[in-house]
Amino acid sequence: MFITAICLSGTVLSAQETSLRLTAPARVISKKAPAKADSTGMAIPDDSPSVDVATTKPKSLVDIQHDSLAASHKIIYIDGKPLSNNTQQHLDSIRTLIDNFYYDQFRHFQDPAAPYFLFMSKDASLAMGIGGCVRMRGWYEWGGVVPINGFSPYFIPMTPSPARMKRFGTTPSGSTLFFRVIGRNKTLGNYQLYIEANFNGYQGVDFHLKKAYATINNWTIGYASSTFSDPSALPPTVDASGPNNKISPTSVLVRWMKPIAKLWTVAASLETPSTQPALTDSVTEKVDDWLPDAAAFIQYEWGRSEHVRLAGILRTLPYRDLVAGRNHNILGWGLQLSTVLHPAPAWTIYANVCGGKGYESLGGDLQMGNYDLIARPGHEGELYAPAAMGFNVAAQYNFRPNLFASVTYSQTRFMPKHDVASSEYKFGQYVAANVFWNLTPRIQVGAEFNIGMRQNFDGAHRWARRVGAMAQFSF
Repeated sequence: MFITAICLSGTVLSAQETSLRLTAPARVISKKAPAKADSTGMAIPDDSPSVDVATTKPKSLVDIQHDSLAASHKIIYIDGKPLSNNTQQHLDSIRTLIDNFYYDQFRHFQDPAAPYFLFMSKDASLAMGIGGCVRMRGWYEWGGVVPINGFSPYFIPMTPSPARMKRFGTTPSGSTLFFRVIGRNKTLGNYQLYIEANFNGYQGVDFHLKKAYATINNWTIGYASSTFSDPSALPPTVDASGPNNKISPTSVLVRWMKPIAKLWTVAASLETPSTQPALTDSVTEKVDDWLPDAAAFIQYEWGRSEHVRLAGILRTLPYRDLVAGRNHNILGWGLQLSTVLHPAPAWTIYANVCGGKGYESLGGDLQMGNYDLIARPGHEGELYAPAAMGFNVAAQYNFRPNLFASVTYSQTRFMPKHDVASSEYKFGQYVAANVFWNLTPRIQVGAEFNIGMRQNFDGAHRWARRVGAMAQFSF
């Protein structure tokens, strides 16, 4: 498809001067035909299945689909046509910048794709894009309604109202707009600016800031995904909530992240805390958070979309004991081991396990309540950090690069040291089975069946079921 592009100077360029077919990242090469030329005379590697140069493994079908998306861009030069836009060096520079739109240690399946129209400097040292997606979800549930748009076992009603046994719902929540600038500078080195906002605020339609950060070389500052999270290791779901052990906090942070060897990466950050203690009126009181959370990870990555990561976080959980008239600072911590891998080109495995004390507000079912600190029975005014753990395992099979199915099982357990109310949440189970089809690189539809269970400490439990569908259009 050809377009007519207009430079910022107002000069009209021909379609042949501005339409580029972009290929996969430079480190991926084809096994088959050598480069050929498109109608602009620019060399283009063949689109056939290829291998990863770093590992010589056959590319997974997930990576092949990624490459087709990375190729669906139109470039508008903002400072004039490049003099040598058909050289391999120029193509490699473009491929590197385009791949940076997609390669992100904290990219989730539901995150928007890179924008279709990209503004780029003629030396390919700066790229700017404004993009997003229109996402519509619909679902039907029966046997007791989960009273939120997402499917979370925590909210399964134990004694559902006869008036709320079935529900049909729809939402545009999750539709996104974002702005990203990526560039290289002789003084600053590599840098990136990113702002993303979703229509998922009040009643699921208000504009809501999701991310806003700047990255310069190894440093990131701003409102971004926590270093304790690993979104790329979470499985694909139609449901917006996802696995009920999902660790997905976003906070204002300062992060240092650096490759330390060919296949190893380390990161450390200080992050703005947001603790959620369970307080009792006249006995305990909330104290302002006064120390940042400290998070870190170490990761081994043996393929473009394969890695294993060990992450941890330390937190200070303050509260005031009104009985004794003093403040306390309890230490909270969490650990997460996560991975995503391709045991065969058509298969993708996602897995994670997490646990700790006082980390409950960072994601999953337990962030829905106040579980970072809870009361110690028999000791008025005293709180402690209870333990919790969760895990998730999922398998995805690609019938074709643009058609795949997956099955996910997740569980979260609340494990307090002392007795709690019998009606308190003890553990939840989450199951999702789905199929996704990319009609084009930028149009995706999906369907899913969810089943979940909540069990309380008194043994009472209840199941919920949902079928859902999604249509997403990226631009």
